[in-house]
Amino acid sequence: MEITNIKESRNIIEDVVLGSIADELGVDPGDILVSINDTPVKDVIDYKYLISDEYLDVVIQKDNGEIWELEIEKDLSEDLGIIFTNPLIDKAKSCQNKCMFCFIDQLPPNMRDTLYFKDDDSRLSFLQGNFITLTNMSQDDIDRIIQYRLSPINVSVHTTNPELRVKMLKNKKAGKIYEILKSFHKANLEMNCQIVLVPGVNDGDELKRTIDDLSKLYPSINSAAVVPVGITKYREGLAKLDIYDEEKAKDVIRDIEEMQKVYMDKLNTRYIFASDEFYLVSKEELPTYDEYEGFPQYENGVGLLRSFGTEVDEALKKLKTRNVKPEKIIFATGKLAEGFMKDMAKKIEAKFNGLSIKVVPIKNNFFGETITVSGLTTGIDLIEQIKEIDGYDLVIIPRSMMKSDEEIFLDNITLSQAIDKMNKRIIPSKVDGGELIRIIDKEVKYE
Repeated sequence: MEITNIKESRNIIEDVVLGSIADELGVDPGDILVSINDTPVKDVIDYKYLISDEYLDVVIQKDNGEIWELEIEKDLSEDLGIIFTNPLIDKAKSCQNKCMFCFIDQLPPNMRDTLYFKDDDSRLSFLQGNFITLTNMSQDDIDRIIQYRLSPINVSVHTTNPELRVKMLKNKKAGKIYEILKSFHKANLEMNCQIVLVPGVNDGDELKRTIDDLSKLYPSINSAAVVPVGITKYREGLAKLDIYDEEKAKDVIRDIEEMQKVYMDKLNTRYIFASDEFYLVSKEELPTYDEYEGFPQYENGVGLLRSFGTEVDEALKKLKTRNVKPEKIIFATGKLAEGFMKDMAKKIEAKFNGLSIKVVPIKNNFFGETITVSGLTTGIDLIEQIKEIDGYDLVIIPRSMMKSDEEIFLDNITLSQAIDKMNKRIIPSKVDGGELIRIIDKEVKYE
């Protein structure tokens, strides 16, 4: 996840929630949080822990230099309503690994500075859900997580084989991963694990070993997600890696399905889940909705399409068949999801008589053709491949193509710039089938 203000270490208050405790006490943007209960606030972990008391003595330094001492009585779970310029309230810790599959090492030049920052900060796992390798933590960091009982913790495991993990991450500390996981398990902390799979490196028997090790820490580690390595065209000087083709992806699916049967018998859960990419590349059918067991690894792209398809079906069931004036809409997507989105388009067209949907898979010229997911589509590729398509006024794109908190693509082209260059309306839609149907229902004209 891209973060900002990564070099700011002071506790500067950026905003105050209207009607919150801080707002009522006169705390303003630009003020600095000095301490809570006579304890300096080192970072967001300290802050969250310290404000959990019912009685607080909070020291604030005003913008004019005045020191305010505030006595606060509140509910245990009540927040103060303070938003900091840097969500970590500290400088972000950069990653010291040299992972053979690191995507940031494969980025082209001249992109946003924050995209090149390699974060591996345990606090971002707690705060924003980022996955971390646990190799860049001191014993003090580990002890503090256990002391404050911070969870869930999202961990990029990749392998539990110490020698192999050192090789994959190029960090001599990387081999201690299982010992750290066991210490979190002993403390009853919740963990989610992911494995970036590299053909011929950590798949096959190595994957089985890793999942067997992780399953011994169930239910602390309640599931593991397996995602394929991403390879761009910018790999000069980096390790030569393969990507998963149809046959290799089928092998992974076969291995995972076998393991799922074992863990269903042992733990009453499938435990290991493959990302949607493996099913799309292998051309295997997606698991059923129930087989995803509540989608514990949804943010890892596990079950995203099955959930989306189910939402589309449910939204369409609630609508009567509509007769619309002849209208043409483009669904822009990554090449990987082309077939899936064509299936969705047919279902939608059947409910909206007169509507024609053209699915346009965007070829990724920016990163290279091996990158086929929608979330890495750039503005320039979108523009160049859609602007000349005549007869279509409306383009619906996945919201994931843009920055999470801003309407800007990875190559710094804004949504408004793309609209101007394409001379078409562009509407972003979350990966939410209900929202997609609502957008269409709102935009089409009925007879």
